Amino acid sequence: MSAASVRDVALRAGVSVGTVSNVLNRPDKVTAETVARVMGAIDDLGFIRNDAARQLRAGHSKTVGLVVLDVRNPFFTDLARGAEDEAASAGLTVILGNSDENSDREAAYLDLFEEQRVHGVLISPFGDITKRLERLRDRGIQAVLVDRSSGDASFSSVSVDDLAGGRLAVEHLIAQGRSRIAFIGGPIEIRQVEDRLAGARMAVAAHPGTELETVDIEALSVLAGRAAGVEIASRTPAQRPDAIFAANDLVAMGVLQALMMQSSDIRVPRDISLIGYDDIDFASAAVVPLSSIRQPSMLIGHTAVEILIEQAAHPTTPPRQVVFEPELVVRESSRGLA
Repeated sequence: MSAASVRDVALRAGVSVGTVSNVLNRPDKVTAETVARVMGAIDDLGFIRNDAARQLRAGHSKTVGLVVLDVRNPFFTDLARGAEDEAASAGLTVILGNSDENSDREAAYLDLFEEQRVHGVLISPFGDITKRLERLRDRGIQAVLVDRSSGDASFSSVSVDDLAGGRLAVEHLIAQGRSRIAFIGGPIEIRQVEDRLAGARMAVAAHPGTELETVDIEALSVLAGRAAGVEIASRTPAQRPDAIFAANDLVAMGVLQALMMQSSDIRVPRDISLIGYDDIDFASAAVVPLSSIRQPSMLIGHTAVEILIEQAAHPTTPPRQVVFEPELVVRESSRGLA
């Protein structure tokens, strides 16, 4: 049985289609008796109004598209929650897309959001998508970058200073008496990874006698971190780093698992100090509580939606760049020699 239409409701109530539209959208223009008759017909037929179609005809919808790099990372789920809370207060809903660090999936979500004429797009991009976002803007759909700054300030962004965060992490490890430091992260196409590595290199360059090794991984995941940890554990003691800076907490947890499982001779932090990035809830609950660089995840999402709503209402508003400062959170995993 097909769904009831507005025309079906009009026939049942004995009124015009225009009158049904007025009852649904401008009830003050219709008599109470007519409203009651139309609403009775709606109940009898089980009519469900298609708000999505109505909004598309009006040229916009009440949804915000959000694309994140990895929905498995609690940092991004917290960011999404902050975005959702702010959107809800403005009568908007958030549609979440997971690019999974894949440019094709990222493009597919952007195509979908363009087709649905969303109110705006929030995105933590994989690589350079400037031209794609410019196309959305030409169609009247504003975009705000989250967890990454806009290099040329052509789009608004809400991020954390990852250069400062990388420097902060490695300076902490050096302050604990560590000198052979490994950075584990990737893919390097992710701007956040690139910036955190650059910050780590700045810290090492400022401290003669220290060295930095890079261990590339294919994803910012527990599994990728575990594989890197297995490789490090297989080295001789002289070849191992005495400290590890992981590009995020999921990678750090994988490294920690591998070091504990692969060798009874390696102890964190006695032999290898370890620090992650993001300070997700699980960091403090790890077997060895994990030191981390904290980002205000919910605040990033909240602020990004706030900016997006402002830009949608005033498209000529110049792009805004909001950058939060990272915070060092020290726990057992990075206690050192000092």
